[in-house]
Amino acid sequence: MLAIRTRRRKAAALATAAVLAALATPSLTASPATATTATTPTTTTDYDETYYKDAIGKTGTGLESSLHTIISDQTKLSYSAVWDALKATDEDPDNSGNVILLYSGVSRSKSLNGGDSGDWNREHTWAKSHGDFGTATGPGTDLHHLRPSDVGVNGVRGNKDFDNGGSAVSEGGGSLTDSDSFEPRDSVKGDVARMIFYMAVRYEGGDGFPDLEVNDQVDNGSNPYIGKLSVLKAWNDEDPPDAFEEHRNQVVYDDYQHNRNPFIDHPEWVDSIW
Repeated sequence: MLAIRTRRRKAAALATAAVLAALATPSLTASPATATTATTPTTTTDYDETYYKDAIGKTGTGLESSLHTIISDQTKLSYSAVWDALKATDEDPDNSGNVILLYSGVSRSKSLNGGDSGDWNREHTWAKSHGDFGTATGPGTDLHHLRPSDVGVNGVRGNKDFDNGGSAVSEGGGSLTDSDSFEPRDSVKGDVARMIFYMAVRYEGGDGFPDLEVNDQVDNGSNPYIGKLSVLKAWNDEDPPDAFEEHRNQVVYDDYQHNRNPFIDHPEWVDSIW
């Protein structure tokens, strides 16, 4: 009888251990799964069989040519219409009365658009003097590179190329600058890179506009070039598209220009082309 009771106690102990192990397992795996879902943005691939169908499977110059054709089919805005468009594309998801400023990350009232200190204005991420296209309808009004920016911070950036290093920009949210370059805050470095790559593919010398190119230097002046290519590629890798950037791309597509930034949908295409 003693042997039977001992076997029963062992069996009960083993069963209890198995139940405890089963209960413990979800708690070990649930946290990483939740973190992945919360921090990893969903890549937009819904358009691969429609919008991007002529580009899928291509690489290098073939991919670039196909993307140029695809994204050149767009509705163009006037420069004055950009004000209201930015209030929608860059709306603060936590405050519908504000926009998020690109370089500083500050949430500012939509009504404070203008040219005075404390206002936000229309920043050309591809500086409009790089190719001298100004505010002409086309590259000068393309929402895929126009973003709200604090007037003062925008003035510091000016028409500088992008590169790492420099001293802190006042009210710049962690942005840095030196005599010939500007480094945005970490959380939008990829955004900046993908806007630059979009412009280089969209504007290739047609439509009466200059052929915009990305090169691996700074201090490009009025030439239709912006650098620094190697740095922008690294930023694209280090800061992948987030929910805000993906939502913005969708709003531009649905409500305004009806074209997309392909490097938000497929950031890996940067390395395929450059």
